[in-house]
Amino acid sequence: MKKLIPLLLIFAGESVAIYSEVVAARDAENFLSAFWKASVIFAFAGLLLIGGYMLGLKYLKNIWVVGAVSIASIIIMEPVITYLLFRELPSRGALLGFVFGILGLLSALFVH
Repeated sequence: MKKLIPLLLIFAGESVAIYSEVVAARDAENFLSAFWKASVIFAFAGLLLIGGYMLGLKYLKNIWVVGAVSIASIIIMEPVITYLLFRELPSRGALLGFVFGILGLLSALFVH
């Protein structure tokens, strides 16, 4: 259980950070209002991430695993959150970048 908590904190932190970025981008017409609202949300995400990284290193004893979980969270949640908020499918180039990102992550995790 101790090893699961930091992973959940990192996943939640990355998801909240992505959410704040995408919402701010969507509301860019009201720059200052969107900027400050997103900053507050992002600060909360930062707290989750800092806690997740600290506990992750403490319990997993490997910063590379912690970093891989962080990157995996971004690769998984960025397209999901973007689609849910914008209802827009990726272009061919963006889709290729997403696929290559996943392949790169998998190679980093499983190829020795």
